[in-house]
Amino acid sequence: MRRPILAALLGAVLAPAGAAAQFECKVAPSSPEAKMLAWYAGPLAFAALGPAARLPFGAVVLGGDLTYVPSPPSSARKSSGTCFPTPKSEHTGLAPVFPRPRIIVGLGGGLTLEGMYLPPVTVADATPNMGSVALGWVGPLGSAAGGLLLSLRAHATFGQVQGPIVCPKDAIQQANLAQPCWGSTPSKDTYRPNIIGGEVAVATSTGRLNAYGGLGYASLTPRFQVDFTFQDGKKDRTKVRIDVTRVSIFGGLGYALTKSVELTAQLYSVPEDATTARAGLSWRLR
Repeated sequence: MRRPILAALLGAVLAPAGAAAQFECKVAPSSPEAKMLAWYAGPLAFAALGPAARLPFGAVVLGGDLTYVPSPPSSARKSSGTCFPTPKSEHTGLAPVFPRPRIIVGLGGGLTLEGMYLPPVTVADATPNMGSVALGWVGPLGSAAGGLLLSLRAHATFGQVQGPIVCPKDAIQQANLAQPCWGSTPSKDTYRPNIIGGEVAVATSTGRLNAYGGLGYASLTPRFQVDFTFQDGKKDRTKVRIDVTRVSIFGGLGYALTKSVELTAQLYSVPEDATTARAGLSWRLR
């Protein structure tokens, strides 16, 4: 028997005490483990903040959004036994929301550069150290009088989130070495979303309220590493990896409160995984 791992991500089990796991397991794209890792990569994707805007050179926009992180289905919470011999169901879940600040800079010619960074500040036992970048182009679609804008955008998300995902404080026990989390210190596990993708969207641009919608495609290579020390001092450093691609569909609204401040709302769906919602705010400095 192996100990449960990825309690918040994978439904699986680890090596027994005295035999520290140090291996890497690549799971099939159709496996529950793959769906679990891909599920959380979707809400972390660096999607557009709102309807496309053609910014002049030197324009600066500060903004941020809050993304809802839905819980995965029970079918994704049960391990397949690919990496671990005993499939096990888990009631899993990450934080219910994901905050994301960002800055957008106009490069001229319809080009924009976006950036986001979450510093390693621990909140609710989770420590992010993650960033995203995006390069976009916005131009008129057909006749400029039609008020439609076409946007093309490439984006990437990198970095990690660390925390006691496998064995949080309330799961630690010293009573039975055959049971999960036999130790005295919570685990410090690492999840890396590793997302590279592109989007195409169309937006209106004729009034204070504008709509947009589009399609996206992304390469996901999430990685998860356990870091748990057993009561006897041995460590579990199991790694789980997947390499998959995903198509996304998104749409939303932007409402201009003033000439420089806009509220945004978005539905973002990865048909194979999660559908999420985002709410945002942007402020054009110049």
